[in-house]
Amino acid sequence: MDKNKKLIIVIIILAVIAGGVSFFAVHEAQKNKEMSELFAVEKEEMENEYSTFATQYDELQIQINNDSLREKLESEKLKTQRLLEELRQVKSSNAAEIMRLKKELKTVRAVLRTYVIQIDSLNRLNAELTKENQEVKNKYSAATAQISTLSKEKKSLNEKVSLAAQLDATNIIVNPMNKRGKTARKVKDVKKISIQFTIVKNITAETGNKTLYIRIAKPDNDILTKSEANTFTYEDRNIGYSIKKYIEYTGEEQTVTVYWNVEEFLPSGNYRVYIFADGNMIGQGSFSMK
Repeated sequence: MDKNKKLIIVIIILAVIAGGVSFFAVHEAQKNKEMSELFAVEKEEMENEYSTFATQYDELQIQINNDSLREKLESEKLKTQRLLEELRQVKSSNAAEIMRLKKELKTVRAVLRTYVIQIDSLNRLNAELTKENQEVKNKYSAATAQISTLSKEKKSLNEKVSLAAQLDATNIIVNPMNKRGKTARKVKDVKKISIQFTIVKNITAETGNKTLYIRIAKPDNDILTKSEANTFTYEDRNIGYSIKKYIEYTGEEQTVTVYWNVEEFLPSGNYRVYIFADGNMIGQGSFSMK
């Protein structure tokens, strides 16, 4: 084989090698381009996930009142934001760093899921406790209302019993009399005033000694009395009386008569009589003198 043929063969071999190298280089370049584009897309998706996770940590902190747990969530949020910043600084061509941050993202996702489950459980527990607390409040309110109702009913019953046990004075008859014991026709002739009334039968009233107080009010509402010291207690204050009478009450009907001796000037007009016993006014009547 002459030198020219050898040279041609060598040139052909070199051309084939050069073509293969060029093809491999173009193929690798195309492959690297595709990988870079793929990493760029994946990097963008990872950035979105990191950003979403950081926002979710903020939302979780709003849902809880536990300071310790809120601090842990804040720490995880800051870590997520730091990893997000690292990812943003990484070039799409840095496959190793992107893979590292991808693994970190997987860890962040798992930790976030753990907190979501924990907080959801706490919220359900709080909701149940709130419901139970409301039920207890409702039962307490109902019991309080029932006690209040029973107290009012008891008070009303006691008032009715007390009212039923009070003495009652009826058939009040007032007779102004002259010095001969006859009915006086004129006020100037009145020497004595007779007041007669009936204490009605009452089986619920307490029996025994009773003190009756009779007040005679003149037309100007002044009370006839023999002494300023003649007072008794009525509705937490002391008031004057005209006549005091002691009786033995047996629960049966009885008639009582009292007298007022006239020693003062009496004007003509309308007079009123009030009868009291056991701290209660048990009857009243009126009469006129001309």
